[in-house]
Amino acid sequence: MESEMKIIELSRKTPNFAKIIDEIVRMEKKIFPKHESLASSFNEELKKNNSGLLCCLAKDGDVAAYVMYSWPSSLSASITKLAVKEKYRRHGYGEALLKAAIEKCRGRNIQRVTLHVDPLRTAALNLYKKIGFQIDSLIEGYYSSDRNAYRMYLEFDTNWLYGTSQA
Repeated sequence: MESEMKIIELSRKTPNFAKIIDEIVRMEKKIFPKHESLASSFNEELKKNNSGLLCCLAKDGDVAAYVMYSWPSSLSASITKLAVKEKYRRHGYGEALLKAAIEKCRGRNIQRVTLHVDPLRTAALNLYKKIGFQIDSLIEGYYSSDRNAYRMYLEFDTNWLYGTSQA
């Protein structure tokens, strides 16, 4: 499936930028509960100098997935959102996009990437573990009073390659 996808880094100069952002906002509203959605503040998020947005286009040009990430310091980065349209799940889009975002962070010499995930989102949790993320802690009430999150991290060393170290 990877040969049928195209990963692009979005900026205001990207062709069809407004159309792609509109589609991402629709995805955001559909996938995430209102209190977790960045749909209303998407443009503000994109204006930040220390953040990035990658999207994955399917063969037909449809926005299949997107990932937002930021680097609040010179040593660490955070995956703030990863979303894949339901019809594209389990086809490698999320994994390819996550790896691309991690590579962008590595290019900035980041040493650690963190993220938060609902422990009940098994597919997402398994993807993060597959890439090499480890559970740091459980944060009770992170999403809402009755929804927790795992804080996960990926620590880099000089031999890091998607969850496997090569000696």
